[in-house]
Amino acid sequence: MTRWLRFAYEGREGFGALDGESIAVHSGDLFDMPAPTGETLPLAAVTLLTPCAPQKMVCLWNNSRAVAAKNNLTEPLEPLYFLKAPSAYLAGGQTIPRPASYDGRVIYEAELGVVIGKRCSGVDEAAAADHIFGYTCVNDVTALELLFKDPSFPQWTRAKNFDGFGPFGPVIATGLDAQALTVKALLDGRERQSQAADDMFFSPAKLVSLISRDMTLLPGDIIACGTTVGALPMKPGAKIEIVIDGVGTLSNVMG
Repeated sequence: MTRWLRFAYEGREGFGALDGESIAVHSGDLFDMPAPTGETLPLAAVTLLTPCAPQKMVCLWNNSRAVAAKNNLTEPLEPLYFLKAPSAYLAGGQTIPRPASYDGRVIYEAELGVVIGKRCSGVDEAAAADHIFGYTCVNDVTALELLFKDPSFPQWTRAKNFDGFGPFGPVIATGLDAQALTVKALLDGRERQSQAADDMFFSPAKLVSLISRDMTLLPGDIIACGTTVGALPMKPGAKIEIVIDGVGTLSNVMG
C-alpha cells in the first residue's frame, strides 16, 4: 500500500509518498509512473493540498441500504448522482467557509472516494478495477435547506457546490481492498456515522463501470460513493473528521 499526497513547501508545489512522518518526493505524473527524486520532507514542514486535482467529482445519492431503509427508498436500478465543481474542493486542515448567501443548516456526509487512475469510457465491471488508482476520504458538505426550498426545482447543484463544500484527502491510498473498508464521521470527537462497504448498493467497481457508460472518467476524477445514516448539522467551530482505516483522517473545521 502507498499513500500519496500533494503539498506546498517554500513556494513550490509537489507530490510524494507518505512514509510515517516523512514524504518521499516524486516527480512526473502521479497517475503515470511517478519517479522518486531522492528528496524527503518532514510532513510537519509542508502545507497539505488536496491529493489530486479532479476535473469532476461524481457524488452518489441513495447508495446506502441503511439510508434507503430509514427513508423508505427503493433500491435504485442505476446510479443516481450529481457533480461537484472544482471550486468546491478543499484540503484537509482548512476551514469550511460558511456561505454568505445561506444561513441555514450545513451538514457533513462521510463518503468513500474512488480515485480514477486512467481514462475510462464504457468499461465493464471486470475491467473497472484496473481503472481505479486508489481511495480517499470525502466530506460531501450540503446546505440542507436549499435542496427542496423551491418545490419546482430541487437545487442539488447549489446546495452541494458552495466554495469549500467538497473537502477530500488528505491522501490517496493505493493497494487496498475497498470491500474491507469502513467509513466513519466524527463530530467534535464523537462518532456519528459508520458505513461498511457492504452497505452500498453499488460497489466502487460497479460505479466506475456504470458511470463510465454515461461520461468519460479521467485520471484524478473522484467518485464519492454516498453516505449512510447519521449526517448532522455542523455548528460554527465544529470539528468534523472523516476516518477510513488504512486511508487516513480528513479533518476540517466549520466556519
